[in-house]
Amino acid sequence: MSSFLAVLLAAAAAHPSPEQRCGWLDNSTPANWLLTDRDGEWLIGSQGGYQAPGLDDMPDMTARGWVETNGPHGHGCACLRVTTDRRTRRVTRIFSARPVPLRQCRADRRLPRL
Repeated sequence: MSSFLAVLLAAAAAHPSPEQRCGWLDNSTPANWLLTDRDGEWLIGSQGGYQAPGLDDMPDMTARGWVETNGPHGHGCACLRVTTDRRTRRVTRIFSARPVPLRQCRADRRLPRL
């Protein structure tokens, strides 16, 4: 029975459960995406490099309160359902994403001011 439990625990570690993370979603330049939440900064995508699975399926995040800082690029407030790798600080998969009003991030004292 203990070997069965070890296999189950290993499988759970290999496939972490999705979690909801809310914070600043930054797309300051093409293909560069970061999420900054209460736990810090998470890489979602890097131009010419890593792109989290599910990034291409994200809805239009500019629909609610997007702040343009570089042409159409900029930042907004969002909640994403994701898995992450805490060691590399990467989002490893995006399951869903939704923009939320800027006031939600501005009111959260655990987030940096933008």
